[in-house]
Amino acid sequence: MAYWLLKTEPSEWSWSDQVKEKRTHWDGVRNYQASANMKAMKVGDLCFFYHSVKAREIVGIVKVVKRYYPDHTDITGRFGMVDVETVKAVSKPVSLSEIKADPVFNDFQLVRQSRLSVVPVSSKHWERLCKMAETIL
Repeated sequence: MAYWLLKTEPSEWSWSDQVKEKRTHWDGVRNYQASANMKAMKVGDLCFFYHSVKAREIVGIVKVVKRYYPDHTDITGRFGMVDVETVKAVSKPVSLSEIKADPVFNDFQLVRQSRLSVVPVSSKHWERLCKMAETIL
């Protein structure tokens, strides 16, 4: 199993939207590196659900339930999407400032490439973030 972090603007798609919908496609990614990360996702992989822009915090966990396939919102046909399903909210949201303050995350792509909307999360970082979020799976 691999781990990921998916960023979304709460005004576009929030954690409450995700919880209400339960299962949805993760579309609209238009960055080649983020798209390549989505291509690497497999069914069963877990992802942190991260509110970007103002909140800048991990608020939940979703699971990949369908591998990469064409994104119906991309008129160029270059990009794809995956389907995700709600797993659970984290017990305590983890802010970007908390992540940046911890030297364990100096090599974390969320810190190094802050504009990337889909980033891999190492097992070490996943475990540390789950601990910070007071969340056990």
